[in-house]
Amino acid sequence: MTKPAEDQAAEAFWRELDADRLNEECAVFGIFGHPDAAAVTALGLHALQHRGQEASGIVTFDGARFHSEKRLGLVGDNFSDASVIARLPGNAAVGHNRYSTTGETILRNVQPLFAELETGGFAIAHNGNLTNGLTLRRQLVRDGALCQSTTDTEAVLHLVARSQRNRFLDRFIDAVRQLEGAYAFVALSTKKLIGARDPLGIRPLVLGQLDGHYILASETCALDTIGAKFIRDIENGEIVVISEDGIESHKPFPPQRARPCIFEYIYFARPDSIVSGKSVYDVRKRMGYELARESAVDADVIVPIPDSGVPAALGFSQESGIPFELGIIRNHYVGRTFIQPTQRIRELGVRLKHSANRSQVEGKRIVLIDDSLVRGTTSVKIVQMMRDAGAKEVHFRLASPPITHSDFYGIDTPERDKLLAARMDLEGMRKFVGADTLAFLSIDGLYRAMGEERRDPARPLYTDHCFTGDYPTPLTDMTGEANPKQLSLLQEAG
Repeated sequence: MTKPAEDQAAEAFWRELDADRLNEECAVFGIFGHPDAAAVTALGLHALQHRGQEASGIVTFDGARFHSEKRLGLVGDNFSDASVIARLPGNAAVGHNRYSTTGETILRNVQPLFAELETGGFAIAHNGNLTNGLTLRRQLVRDGALCQSTTDTEAVLHLVARSQRNRFLDRFIDAVRQLEGAYAFVALSTKKLIGARDPLGIRPLVLGQLDGHYILASETCALDTIGAKFIRDIENGEIVVISEDGIESHKPFPPQRARPCIFEYIYFARPDSIVSGKSVYDVRKRMGYELARESAVDADVIVPIPDSGVPAALGFSQESGIPFELGIIRNHYVGRTFIQPTQRIRELGVRLKHSANRSQVEGKRIVLIDDSLVRGTTSVKIVQMMRDAGAKEVHFRLASPPITHSDFYGIDTPERDKLLAARMDLEGMRKFVGADTLAFLSIDGLYRAMGEERRDPARPLYTDHCFTGDYPTPLTDMTGEANPKQLSLLQEAG
């Protein structure tokens, strides 16, 4: 069913406002053996809402049948009703939050995906992006597969179904060995909950326990929300199998050094999460500290661009001695459909989400702190907002290096020619955003914030290709015969 023109215009407007931010594609959650599996999963997904806001889904198994509820929109709007949870009986569940990178979010793309296989029912939720997903999909279709979605995750269902192995686990391992790119999977069969992380550990996945029952989740904040105990990170290249017999660990890939995505620390993970043993909040503060050391400026007040710029701004303030103030107030209650985007509303732009706190800005030399710079269009409006509020000078500081390359591992980035830092030098970017000065954290400064002396080009510890162009896996779909339209479908990833 086609949406009315006004709804399409509203959706396009809100996507335009979101386009100058980086967006993680999704979150995964799973629990095995708990009598309130669906309710716990809904709470876990709610804690992971920041990783995907366009759709959510939960699949449960009651010992005889699988049950599925998939909805467009936020977790709290769709899974807070007891009647919905009542339609999801069973003591095992998997859940998913989705952010799509291109096109319209439609119900058939909402995860977890489910299929009846020879070995029984199988549901899977995916965080990440397969860089050979389109190649696999095209081959599967040529061989007669009937695809029901436009997500790369569906290829995993087909690969498991077509495997000639006897045991379900062996079929799953057979499938993941054919994948390239970044993935954290949580899957549910009739007897097992399975978690899998790609060989480099690009996308995160953690193991927890609640009331003696094991949990898999994208971040530790989900465990904290439901009162679960954190046990450990799932290791890079590891597959864990949870059943009534306990937990098993399998490592079907040749050993590799982990290279987790550094953007989890810069922007994606919730500040109260612990990622690979590091506090996200503490790392972000250290980014601000290093930024202040590298790019000091004579100013009166440090102003974060909320919310993601706050920890770095605190670190910058503490190192520089310049007072920290909330010079921008974010409106957390702007609904995406509360008003139609007339031309006047379009002109207001970011003011729907951010307002100047004039009392802390007027007549002062301010330092704006943000986590990253993508297209720069939002930055232009915020710098002008500060000037309109009476700021004497506006200095702009970014707590990460310039983003010069697109991502293919599960981050929603524009094409490279739309990335500001890929098109302009530092002075060109300064003029574009309208700041008095502009500076980024260096790549070595970023690694210092992570606890390293510097970035070793021969042995980088993180997946940092957006800054360096160093892609750690093959980009099969990007170098093969895929055309741009096909790639846009590919990027409707997990």
